[in-house]
Amino acid sequence: MSTITIYHNPACGTSRNTLALIRNSGEEPEVIEYLQTPPSKATLQSLITAMGIGTRALLREKGTPYEELGLADPKWTDEQLVDFMLAHPILINRPVVVTPLGTRLCRPSEAVLDILPKQQQGAFTKEDGEKVIDDKGQRV
Repeated sequence: MSTITIYHNPACGTSRNTLALIRNSGEEPEVIEYLQTPPSKATLQSLITAMGIGTRALLREKGTPYEELGLADPKWTDEQLVDFMLAHPILINRPVVVTPLGTRLCRPSEAVLDILPKQQQGAFTKEDGEKVIDDKGQRV
């Protein structure tokens, strides 16, 4: 059983790059495609707490019903915002990664490097061509 979990959207380049960086460290994470298998309310709330961010910081605006639901309105409580994310999982920003070293919203994807227990094992270039890790496994 892996000690790393990624809440992943395979259609998202940042999420794909983050998953590839995890694998480049020699780990095979538990991959949860959260659009098909959304977290429970308790899990989502615990992820937000573990990340040390506000609930709004996990809301994704682009490509979601954020505007049509009026979620920019400050009237919504954190609990209500969590309920919206559970009703519309696309509102959950991604990828969220949980490791023994912490929980983080990995935007940009190289933010995952700060919480990976193992070093990178080789060079890594993001899908857009940006080199992140050199041949010695070090950040560029």
